[in-house]
Amino acid sequence: MLDFLPLLAACFGIPQYLPQLLKLRGTGDTAGVSWSWATLTSANNAAWFAYFMASGYWTASLPSTGAAILAGTLSVMLVRRGAVNRRAIAWICGWVGLLVLAAAVGGRIGLGTLLAAASIVQVTPSVWTAYRTERPTGISRGTWALVFGELSCWFVFGLWKTDPRLITLGATGILASLLMLARIRHATRLPATSIDRVKSPA
Repeated sequence: MLDFLPLLAACFGIPQYLPQLLKLRGTGDTAGVSWSWATLTSANNAAWFAYFMASGYWTASLPSTGAAILAGTLSVMLVRRGAVNRRAIAWICGWVGLLVLAAAVGGRIGLGTLLAAASIVQVTPSVWTAYRTERPTGISRGTWALVFGELSCWFVFGLWKTDPRLITLGATGILASLLMLARIRHATRLPATSIDRVKSPA
């Protein structure tokens, strides 16, 4: 039965960025939504796709492909709305360069070793931005609920396969999604103020 967890993860993972895309498109509200997070998510999932293919986890490539495409689309939409963080461009490019170097030099093992830290690198900007924004009204609850579902599957699958990279990915994603959902819940209880947004370096 646990062999089907990647398929269940795909059910959560493939559409997980659609709620955020639809909310951004409908409202244009970027408050609390991190461009760095969207960009890193796209890059990291492209790297996960390569890792899954090299590891023979064929079904696991489905959610990583969907996440790479949709998160990339979200990144472009945020750029068009002026939500790009120019200070983060250099270190994001540096991170992508490290992923390419790890794959070229170390192959699947080298890439997988670096990807063990990728989840932490990826979710930090989203949590930082959400908690630095007074009213993060632009964040989609649906997206983070789906993230929780997907990463819970990978955490259990990683434990079963004794894959420390997937365990780290799952545990970090679960923690980040719970923090984001808690922040969204808290923000919806706050009364509206004249200052709806606090700029933050993420």
